[in-house]
Amino acid sequence: MDYKEVLKNARENLNGSCRVCRVCDGKACAGEVPGMGGKGTGEAFSENVEALDSYKLNMRVIHDAKDPDTSVELFGRKMDVPVFAAPVSGTTLNMGGKFSEEEYISWVIGGCLDAGVYPMVGDTAVESFLITNLEQLKKFGGDGIAIIKPWENENVIKKIKLAEESGAYAVGMDIDACGLITLSLHGKSVMPKTVDQIKEIVESTKLPFILKGIMTADEAELAVKAGVSAIVVSNHGGRVLDQTPGVADVLPEIAETVKGKVTILADGGIRTGVDVLKIIALGADGVLIGRPFVAASFGGQREGVKTYIDNIKSDLKSAMVLTGCKNIKEITGRVLY
Repeated sequence: MDYKEVLKNARENLNGSCRVCRVCDGKACAGEVPGMGGKGTGEAFSENVEALDSYKLNMRVIHDAKDPDTSVELFGRKMDVPVFAAPVSGTTLNMGGKFSEEEYISWVIGGCLDAGVYPMVGDTAVESFLITNLEQLKKFGGDGIAIIKPWENENVIKKIKLAEESGAYAVGMDIDACGLITLSLHGKSVMPKTVDQIKEIVESTKLPFILKGIMTADEAELAVKAGVSAIVVSNHGGRVLDQTPGVADVLPEIAETVKGKVTILADGGIRTGVDVLKIIALGADGVLIGRPFVAASFGGQREGVKTYIDNIKSDLKSAMVLTGCKNIKEITGRVLY
């Protein structure tokens, strides 16, 4: 499938909720929440893209890294590239409503698995969407991760049990959703958590637990103290708090503080294989990508998702050749200018 055709179809099928811009930087959709934009001025979304773009690469061509290995193992699963589909939900709320949640998430899950990576499925203000997402995940053998909103602990733990029943191999919570406007508009009660409250949730499951929404080194340390298996450095795509720095700006300090103590994932402005290379070099073990998976699925369904991931894989491999990296572990700060 031609990816340009995928994007053309997506522009039509997203009904104006996403313009599928040449550069997905949040400028055309600033303030469109609900929708696909960033909150307020939209600058927290744009800053993710600009912060990552500010790093350039050192090209090296005198070496023997001619056929790099792009694979990694995360949470006990081998992946062809260190990329997860981020837990984006809400077809009727944010994506124009042309396709159902069931159709959308089935395409994302199937396309990811076809391409050798794994999806994260999400939770939202519409209670049935999580059920739909988990039902679809179960149909695919539970090959994915469920991320729950920061409801009251009792409700979070209840939903984690549902994720376990679906066969999910890891679970988590996007704690940064405690300020998400789409939830408050539906009268849904979400909240920040103390270390002890996070511990209670972590201890409620035997699955690896991922805490998404860390943007400072001190909170990364608190996440480690709470016993999480992984953190996601993320400002929720700029959708919860205006005027935050970009993920690429804060990631190095966070990595310096907790690298080796916890798996570090990063989510924000990552679009291409070159972006994946940069974010790994800045200290992440893997990445999440959100909005482009919406466009890929709405524009080409399951095949469109696979096509997008294959493009990332090819782009990353080429970038590794031209920066002299034989495998993902060799991607370090030396590749950055």
